[in-house]
Amino acid sequence: MNNPVFAEIQSQIDATPVLLFMKGTPMFPQCGFSARVIQILKHAGVPFKTVNVLEDQEVREGIKAFSNWPTIPQLYVKGEFVGGCDIITEMYQSGELQTLLTEKGVTQDAA
Repeated sequence: MNNPVFAEIQSQIDATPVLLFMKGTPMFPQCGFSARVIQILKHAGVPFKTVNVLEDQEVREGIKAFSNWPTIPQLYVKGEFVGGCDIITEMYQSGELQTLLTEKGVTQDAA
């Protein structure tokens, strides 16, 4: 089935090395989980873009089906779905997120 929402989501993922689907914006996150992932990405020093799912109901529902993941935020690195808030938090604390970013060739600012 050709889903135009999936096509839009895929093009956004393809266009950006680190993309976070979130509720709200980096300056004004609309949920605590989105805010936490933004903080982690800023601490990791990676350039990233965001998609505010609250602005588009189709994307908000579509991203859940697209990734087969029921919650938002959702982080994609180089086209690969990494996970939601809990997974990103665990990966960051263990150093796994930084390793993944390095392996994927995502430039990180030296902290």
